[in-house]
Amino acid sequence: MIDIGANLTNRAFADDLDPVLERAWSSGVDHIVITGTDVESSARAIELCARHPARLFCTVGVHPHDAATVATGWVDALERASHAACVRAIGECGLDFNRNYSPHDVQRRVFDAQLELAARLALPVFVHDRDSGPAVGDHLARHRSDLRDAIVHCFTGNAPTLERYLDLDCHIGITGWICDERRGVELASIVGRIPDDRLLLETDAPFLLPRTISPKPTTRRNEPANLIWVARKVAEARGQTVGHVQVITAANARRVFALE
Repeated sequence: MIDIGANLTNRAFADDLDPVLERAWSSGVDHIVITGTDVESSARAIELCARHPARLFCTVGVHPHDAATVATGWVDALERASHAACVRAIGECGLDFNRNYSPHDVQRRVFDAQLELAARLALPVFVHDRDSGPAVGDHLARHRSDLRDAIVHCFTGNAPTLERYLDLDCHIGITGWICDERRGVELASIVGRIPDDRLLLETDAPFLLPRTISPKPTTRRNEPANLIWVARKVAEARGQTVGHVQVITAANARRVFALE
């Protein structure tokens, strides 16, 4: 399996990252793509990858929550960071109209700048969308023909939103959200619409701990070793075997992130 989105630079992993990684490898995770959320975390992600070459890769980008606090020259800093061999996408970038930590116009401007950067560097874009309505899709539609690829990270939307992203030839990342019997019911009902060659798995660790884990964990912190629980729920919802989901999602991740 390949976890295409884990926030390993988060302070939740500050004291025990090595055991976390060992549990991931032991649970069948072959590679992890670390998510960059601002210039600083992107640099830390590159440093982590250097400690575990060939198993860890990363993205570099600015999350919409941090759009309002970017420093002068932030795009140039991301471009310089992108030259590291472990960097496989630009992002996490996009729009978040739920928390609204940054004004919408600023989020849009910072998102567009990263879409342009991804196109210029011929890297995929790793996209965040929360409650943006059609806005993220509109931005992607304007840039999609110039982008090498697009991954909609942690998809939690409805059927029309999913269909639009599929029409834009995006890959779709599924997290432990689908394991939530309260919030994930709609996602479970539509995940079968994602073609085999567009499906990806991720934990978004340390967030979105799968509620299907048994026995119940003693901590709310999620980690890459729990990716198997996402794979199991996705397989159940799609009417496929767990082995099939593991094989196709790993192949998709290797292709879209150029992991071979």
